[in-house]
Amino acid sequence: MRETVLPLDLDGYALRTYRDEDAETLARLASNREVSRWLRDRFPHPYTLEDAREWIEHARAEPESAPVTFAICGATGNLLGGIGLDPQVDVYRHSAEIGYWLGRPHWGRGVATMAVGAICRYGFERLGLARIHARVFAPNLASARVLEKAGFELEGRCRDAVCKNGQLLDELVYGLVARRESGG
Repeated sequence: MRETVLPLDLDGYALRTYRDEDAETLARLASNREVSRWLRDRFPHPYTLEDAREWIEHARAEPESAPVTFAICGATGNLLGGIGLDPQVDVYRHSAEIGYWLGRPHWGRGVATMAVGAICRYGFERLGLARIHARVFAPNLASARVLEKAGFELEGRCRDAVCKNGQLLDELVYGLVARRESGG
């Protein structure tokens, strides 16, 4: 399988397709409770080596011509986190939902913002998307800041829309629209 690499704005970071050898690092980084606390329940906790292998197999099954699931990696190709686009269907077929996470040791360095910017450019330019949106649990202020720094706008608040760890939370909806040449 050919590897797809998307460079980020800062030297030394990139998005690339997952490799089999990412499994151990993926399991270690993703198993941190601070990482999973603001993610959907389908992101398991604890995150096992088997979970990592299944995720990599899922990601590697995507078409080589247009993958939508990427590893966020550092200068040596080492895995730092993950990011992806979930293309929508039917009347929403020109839109995608973005999801991302970063291992705790890599927080606060601007890596997530760069990764969001890179995958959005890819989505608009290569996949032809018109819109990318994100859904953020309201208490997750760090993720909201990442999106805002990447150019997303807050479009709304859905009250008591999420149940995480037995607690009802508001959900914030952010959107980013491709620039339109026609102005409309």
